[in-house]
Amino acid sequence: MPGQNTFQSYGSVAKTFHWLTALLIFSAFPLGYFANELAHQIQSPGFDGSQAVIERATLLFSLHKTIGVAVFFTALLRILWALSQPKPGLLHPDRKAEALAAEMVHWLLYGSLVAVPLSGWIHHAATTGFAPIWWPFGQSLPFVPKSDAVAGVFGGVHWVLVWTLAGALGLHIAGALKHHVIDRDATLRRMLPGHASLPQPPAQSHSLLPLLAALLVWAGVLGGGAALGLIGGKQAVETGTAAPVVAAEPGAGAASGWIVQSGTLGITVTQMGGAVTGSFGEWSAVINFEEPAAPGPAGDVEVTVAIPSLQLGTVTQQAMGADYFDSAAFPAALFKAEIEKLAEGYQATGTLTIKDQTVPVTLPFDLALEGDSAKMTGGLTLNRLDFGIGKSLPDESSLGFAVDVAVELEAKRAE
Repeated sequence: MPGQNTFQSYGSVAKTFHWLTALLIFSAFPLGYFANELAHQIQSPGFDGSQAVIERATLLFSLHKTIGVAVFFTALLRILWALSQPKPGLLHPDRKAEALAAEMVHWLLYGSLVAVPLSGWIHHAATTGFAPIWWPFGQSLPFVPKSDAVAGVFGGVHWVLVWTLAGALGLHIAGALKHHVIDRDATLRRMLPGHASLPQPPAQSHSLLPLLAALLVWAGVLGGGAALGLIGGKQAVETGTAAPVVAAEPGAGAASGWIVQSGTLGITVTQMGGAVTGSFGEWSAVINFEEPAAPGPAGDVEVTVAIPSLQLGTVTQQAMGADYFDSAAFPAALFKAEIEKLAEGYQATGTLTIKDQTVPVTLPFDLALEGDSAKMTGGLTLNRLDFGIGKSLPDESSLGFAVDVAVELEAKRAE
């Protein structure tokens, strides 16, 4: 069987690309479906933190993503090969509507085989933490930032294009079966392995109309997805990081009270070997502070954090579950501490209460004072198990013990 195409038939290289692509696609579809179902289960507030479910979801997602990358490169090679080869002619070019539909579906398939895995790959690269691609070249892509907004947009694009690919694939299979069962012609046999006696297609010409029709379909799908909030919009809001909303209430009548003007309260966890960073959008601080002339007591602080305001990328809903923060039963965390000036820097020593666990903690921080304005930066590392978070994950294979907390704020002395 010759390797190159002719006007009469496909060569062995084109046939290999065709059936390899089919094998990869029909493997990726069910893997993606079942992985997505497990993801919904994991992200639901009622998830019990089962390690087996998390590991199964990770395995399925990694398989799906790895096969998707293979589809992307296979599709590129297939397109490059097709551009270098003569295209076998249609056996019934006189059937104008059928010929237009067949060529439009081919354009949809070629484009979708590139756009679907690429959009999924960009979504993966913009997200942190979960289910790596199994290859040695890293998990990032050039020019793709780690961004929940970018991940939300391309996650939506991937979803709507998957259905476009599924529709085009269904039409392609239906057309092939129609030719083989109803028309009883050689259209399907031209793509089967082996070398058979094939008819010579009649002379014909091709136009750009099928390509334009395919472009209209893509535009309609993407536009419809955006209008329905599937691309950006709702998805981006659900996975995006909220801007900090900080309320501060200085102690009533306290001359040393300070009002927070702006600030961020962020956390970083390690999931599946990758860092996942998020922040609390709502928290309030009551700060009493007076700069002492020498190292020693300097005031006190009380911070209340709204747990449901946490945005932690794709695992936000999972973090709210009963095995983690259990935000339904314990909607707030409380930090109460005495502030002390050290020989170098400052520290706040007290207790942190999360869920029903109160743990002694010390927060070291730097403070820049300028008149009645102050800028504070600090951080500490907590152990999630001290607060009963993720008790069903007693080792660090999927979720690390350490939780890094970073605080930044600017405040002004109360009138």
